[in-house]
Formats: sequence, structure tokens, C-alpha cells
Amino acid sequence: MRRDELVTFIRRRGDEVLAAALTALALLGVVLTDASESLRVASAVLAVALGVAAARRSRDPLPLLGLMLAISVATRAMPMFAQPTNSGAFVFLLLAVYSAAAHTSGRRTLLAGGMTVGIFVAVLDLSGGITADNLIFFALILGAPWVAGRAVRQRRLNERELELEKGRAAAAIVEERARIARELHDVVAHSISVMVLQARGGRRVLESEPSDARDAFAVIESTGQQALDEMRRLVGMLRGGEETLPLAPQPSLRELDTLVEQVRAAGLPVHVAIEGEPRDLPPGIDLSAFRIVQEALTNALTHAGPARARVVVRYLPDELELEISDDGPGDSDGSGSGYGLVGMRERVTVYGGELEAGRRPGGGYALRVRLPLRSARA
Repeated sequence: MRRDELVTFIRRRGDEVLAAALTALALLGVVLTDASESLRVASAVLAVALGVAAARRSRDPLPLLGLMLAISVATRAMPMFAQPTNSGAFVFLLLAVYSAAAHTSGRRTLLAGGMTVGIFVAVLDLSGGITADNLIFFALILGAPWVAGRAVRQRRLNERELELEKGRAAAAIVEERARIARELHDVVAHSISVMVLQARGGRRVLESEPSDARDAFAVIESTGQQALDEMRRLVGMLRGGEETLPLAPQPSLRELDTLVEQVRAAGLPVHVAIEGEPRDLPPGIDLSAFRIVQEALTNALTHAGPARARVVVRYLPDELELEISDDGPGDSDGSGSGYGLVGMRERVTVYGGELEAGRRPGGGYALRVRLPLRSARA
């Protein structure tokens, strides 16, 4: 049997194996004890009962401790039981006190402590009067396994809390990776789409319309610089500590005009409509709204073909609504590579919002997003 298999077996069946060994030891002591047949039978029955209770000590330690209390009281009241029952009961006693301390909490721990004190009183030798030696001896006999059990329990709780912390840390890392992946996708997909389209148009008019080509190259340079700044910001977030993150500039709906101008320069006419009174939004909502508009316009620019786009930003008392649509003849579903739409849904889901996307009956593609502001403030 390999070591890992042995460890797994001990964890699963360790209590049963230990209980069987102690029961066999107790039965052997009963057989070797010079006592009457009736006392031997009674002691054997008690040994088996203790073994059954010991096999369940991790799940429910109180029955084992209760049996030990009953045996202690019985042997105190009827000394004739002491010889056969003491043959193997002492180890069961230590195991019972340890298990009760290690596997109980709250009121059950108080009950277990009271039962342990009862055992202490029952086994205390009062034949020569109460002496300091007797008190110290029996206090150590019962106190040591109790202290050991509580120490093991606390260590187990600490290990469990550490595992939970590791799990939370791993989940946070996964979430952060997903968030940064969305950011990178949004930045790269939008910027490269604009740059590719501008480069294609500039190449076509390089000789016939050099001024238009220069304008295209200027857009490429500006878009590339913005993408580079965004990439540096994201890398800085990865390298910097938590105290530096709030200082990093975040894209916002306040920059919507700049985004729209880039898309227009790349060849997609865009009409923007602002409904309601614009106001400051929670940072997460503001960033997500900007990225959603950016991704939707990038998809329209890349997949809609010859088209016009419309962006509606609607400020409501408790919601922010976005509508991005185009009338292009493109055959795609408007979701780009697939990750863009997934990323938008993730952004919306984080804030308990809703997203609807699909082909329009009259042609083109539409994306509608609702972001509740109340949950973001809370």
C-alpha cells in the first residue's frame, strides 16, 4: 500500500481500526482477569459498547464520554466491578476525554466539560481522604487529554481557515485575471480594428490622395498611442501595489466623444444621443459602460459592413441604459470573436444588470444594456 493510500485509509477508517484494537485489548484484559463469570460477561459487553462508541468518536464523541461517566459512577458505587472493567477502560477514558475536547463546540463542549468533571469526581480516590497528590494526579490524567484535544481542534480550525483564505485568494486571482483579460481585449480589439481600417484606407489613397493618407496615418498614430497608454496602465496595475491602483486613470463615459471620433475617422458614421441629465457615475459602472460602448462600436466597425451606428446613453434615476445599434448588412451576429459579447455580459452581470443583443428585424444589429445604479452605490 502506497503512502497516500495509507493516509487516505487512516483518515477514513482510523477511528474504526483504533476502536477495534482497543476493544480487543479490553476483551483480553477481561479474559485474563480473575473474576466471576457474570462480571466477565458484563465487562465484555461494556468493552464492546465502548468500542462501538469509539468508532464514532469523531462524528459524535459524547456517547463514548457518557459511557465512561456511567462506568466510573458504577465502579464507584459497586467496587466489585472495578477489577474487570479497569482492564481496558483506562485507555478508553483518555480517548473519550480527548475526543470530546477535539470534536465539540459551543454547548456540547460545556456538556463534555461537565461530564469530564463528573468522571474526575467519580474516579478520585477518597479512601485516604482528599490529598493534594490525588487531586494533581487525576487532574493531570484527565486534564492532559482535554488540553491536547482543544489544541488539536484549534490547529484544525486554523488550517481550515487557511484553506478558505487560499480558496478566496485563488478566486480573487481568477476574477482579476478575467477582468484584466476583458480590459486587454477591449483595448486591443478596438485599437487594432481602427488602425487596420485606417491603414487599409491610407494605403489605397496613398498616391491619389496623399492628404487623406496623412490623415489616416495621423489617426493610426493617435490610436496606437492611446492603446499603448492603456497597455501601460494595465501593466502598471499588475506590477503596482493596491495603494497605487486608485491613482490609475480609468476610461469613462466623459471620453465618449473621443471614442466616437475615432470610430468615425475609421469610416463608421456614428450618431450619439444623450437622454436625461448626465451625472457622475460610480467608477465601476462608468468604466463598464464605456467599455461596452467601445466593444459594440468596434464590432459594428469590423463586422457590420457599410453602415451607420447610433449610440443612446440614457440617464435614469436609478439606472443607466445603453443602446448601440447599426443598420449594416453584415452577416455576423455582432459579437465579434465571441469573447467580446461574453466580456460585456460579465461586466453587466457583476452589477446585476441586463443585456439583450441580436439582429434587428429591419436589418442591422442592436445591443441594449441596463445597469442599475442603486446596487453599485450600496
